[in-house]
Amino acid sequence: MTYIETLGARAKASEKAMRCASAQKKNEALEAIAKALTDNIDRILSANALDLEAAESNGISKVMQDRLRLTEDRVKSIAASVLDVVKLSDPVGSADSGMIAPNGMRITKIRVPLGVIGIIFESRPNVTVDAAVLCLKTGNVVILRGGKEAYNSNKCLCDIMRGAVSACGLPEDAVQFVDDTTREVTTQLMRCSDYLDVLIPRGGAGLIRAVKENATVPVIETGVGNCHVYVDDTADLEMAVNIVDNGKTQRPSVCNAIESLLVHEKIADKVLPMIKARLDRHNVEIRGCEKTAAILGNCVVPVTEEDYATEFLDYIISVKVVSGIDEAIDHISKYTTGHSECIVTNSLANAEKFKSEIDAAAVYVNASTRFTDGGEFGFGAEIGISTQKLHARGPMGLRELTSMKYLIDGNGQIR
Repeated sequence: MTYIETLGARAKASEKAMRCASAQKKNEALEAIAKALTDNIDRILSANALDLEAAESNGISKVMQDRLRLTEDRVKSIAASVLDVVKLSDPVGSADSGMIAPNGMRITKIRVPLGVIGIIFESRPNVTVDAAVLCLKTGNVVILRGGKEAYNSNKCLCDIMRGAVSACGLPEDAVQFVDDTTREVTTQLMRCSDYLDVLIPRGGAGLIRAVKENATVPVIETGVGNCHVYVDDTADLEMAVNIVDNGKTQRPSVCNAIESLLVHEKIADKVLPMIKARLDRHNVEIRGCEKTAAILGNCVVPVTEEDYATEFLDYIISVKVVSGIDEAIDHISKYTTGHSECIVTNSLANAEKFKSEIDAAAVYVNASTRFTDGGEFGFGAEIGISTQKLHARGPMGLRELTSMKYLIDGNGQIR
């Protein structure tokens, strides 16, 4: 039996207990996790310091180091988000629909856990807790494989959560950590179809592609966000500046940050200098078309086709001046990853056209794409943002971690 199969067998052995656990028992476990996180802040920060030291030695960018970094406030925020999940309704066992068949059978459709969930994610330690907590709340068992950059942080967090879960009388193997970060073991996880019911990758384009190419387990695709903002000729220019600035610079390393800006040619000479002045505060590199360079000058790096298709996750933005909303929609449709797209406009007709014709999980009118987030949508924490169309799309909360089961009650009916 391989290492991953051993983890899978332990997970399967824990599945029944989790599937049958009461909402109260699961909430007790979540409350214990939140308390254990705050009680062990020094231990968590010590583990995180090892990862940060290694990241600096390995030349990882400052933006990605920030994504990896935990602070006392961030740990407290993670613990608070766990308590937010406690307050949410447990979807397990709830009836979605029901009917009485002509022969008298009572048919009820209820929500049940997915089972054993494998999650592969990159260097964001908060995902370790978010994923585990959402899975536990929905009666699922989870096997977590985080990025090697956050190895010490993730292992520490998992150890703390396993102890808290066990202390509440639930199986500690309901949360498991893959402590081997080699490619071979990761591929084993992707193909562990005898034990895993679903696999959720959460990270950049390379990770998503690797999982899609190698997995034999059903996959829910999440994460890649080549997000756009189109500034229409009717837009409030100050609003446009604020939305672009927030979308690009508040936290550039996350999937709902914007990567590309499209501007209507009628207002480009007015709004582009305003946007540049704001982005200059963060030293954002602008990679733009010839019209962009004609307006902003030599500071503009000539844009390439690859730039338009790139999720930078950094202080870089691609820019294109377009003739109108049709060209903007065509451009977005060509390069979108189906995550989040935005129009800034005062035209109701253009707003409705954009919402209708753009195919993405979240389509915004006059609001930042940074709101595509489970917490902002009222789901508490999130397991990820699905960019596919089957089973789940957009921010995935508790409901998206459940499946369906039909219960049929009869009194001797035969067919």
